[in-house]
Amino acid sequence: MLRPLYVTLGDRIDPALSTPIYLQVISAIVRDIERGRLAPGTFLPGSRQLAAELNLNRKTIVLAYEELIAQGWLQSAGTRGTMVATSFPDPVSRTKAQAQPRTIPAEPQYRILPPPARPLALPDGDGIKLDEGAPDGRLFPTEVLAQAYRSALHRSSTDNHLQYRDPLGTQPLRTAIAEMLRHQRGLAISAEEICITRGSQNGLFLTAQALIRPGDAVIVEALTYEPAVAAFRMLGAKIVPVPLTDGTIDIDAVEQACRQHKVRAIFLTPHHQFPTTVQLRPDRRLALLNLAKQFGFAIIEDDYDHEFHFASQPLLPMAAYAPDHVIYLGSLSKLLIPALRVGYVAAPVPMIRALAHSVSVTDGMGNTVTENAVADLITSGALRRHARKVRKIYAERRETFAERLKATFGERISFAMPDGGLAFWVRFPGTDLDALESKAKELGLRFASSRSFMADPNAERGLRIGFASLNNRESERAITVLATALNSIG
Repeated sequence: MLRPLYVTLGDRIDPALSTPIYLQVISAIVRDIERGRLAPGTFLPGSRQLAAELNLNRKTIVLAYEELIAQGWLQSAGTRGTMVATSFPDPVSRTKAQAQPRTIPAEPQYRILPPPARPLALPDGDGIKLDEGAPDGRLFPTEVLAQAYRSALHRSSTDNHLQYRDPLGTQPLRTAIAEMLRHQRGLAISAEEICITRGSQNGLFLTAQALIRPGDAVIVEALTYEPAVAAFRMLGAKIVPVPLTDGTIDIDAVEQACRQHKVRAIFLTPHHQFPTTVQLRPDRRLALLNLAKQFGFAIIEDDYDHEFHFASQPLLPMAAYAPDHVIYLGSLSKLLIPALRVGYVAAPVPMIRALAHSVSVTDGMGNTVTENAVADLITSGALRRHARKVRKIYAERRETFAERLKATFGERISFAMPDGGLAFWVRFPGTDLDALESKAKELGLRFASSRSFMADPNAERGLRIGFASLNNRESERAITVLATALNSIG
């Protein structure tokens, strides 16, 4: 006997779109789970039945189901079939609270605050640098980049596009990024919902500037990305850190914070939590969306390293199934060269218009030639080919780095192999980290302080150590120096 068809996907699957069909199916099922139309424990139709209903190849449905099971949205019940995971919170439709619309301040206000006592980035200098997860810029072929620049410059000059232009960025790059996000990450957006920024940090600041008034509360995780906290503070926000459980945000603590403060936004890195590298589980993602709708705050999703995953396919961004509540920040710096400073914000049109105004009065416009060169790299497939190449290199470096950490430190450190991203989160049980960091600096080893990740002074301390930007010789030398520092403090 066939089960009733609980999934109403027919009007959401469009073979004419560039997004792969299986990703469209995944996005549609996730949206039905998020909206409460598919409750926890609900059995889905068999792959054969759903394929027939949607007039799709059964292999497409099987692929979508397998991926959703791997990611935790669905679970297999053996011969009984496939059902929605039972760990999810109650559907949004059952909450008694009404969602509050997200609004953008008409007149952002500003506060001048003294700069921090220490810089937010590691300065250049002698010695060895362990970054927090940067790519190896030496791997990008300079001749490919040079050719893209030559083509973009020639075309821009011929078309008289070297004048002052759209503060949102060039149309070719916005279109290319929108296409990339649709095809690879399931975001159903257009170029009109994209703003090009000078890196993801610039996008974060512009977003915060549009959202936050002095005194507004912003939730961050107890361990988080320090430049984001600095941006919120510069705009006069009240920072509300909440603890982590199992390496990601504590949902109960978020709800408690919302009941104690008027929360304007929450900043998250759900793909790989910064700095712990742990991926936010689907049930926690949906619980956060429920709270966003209940208390009316915006979710700022920083997807800083989506391209690099070494286990299963990555979860879809939260913005893919909740675009009205999520502002999505991305960067091409991890794939290209960080010095190019190309980031983007994907958000509803009202937010994009607010960002355009901020850009027009602070920067005027982006870099036309660079943006069009990057657009060429995307549309020509050069960026995709480079991603495939470096993903293999980084996967090998990840394995080698883990082996060296284990062989060198043994039980003196604790870490988990990250499923993706370009860094390890390493803890040193029983070690005086202040003494270790001081000694390492004396020996010429530079890295971000463990305290720099702590929005809450009581958070667990550790070091975020990037592996991708170092070749084998460099990583061996860095680990040797770190071991020397650790041995010298006892």
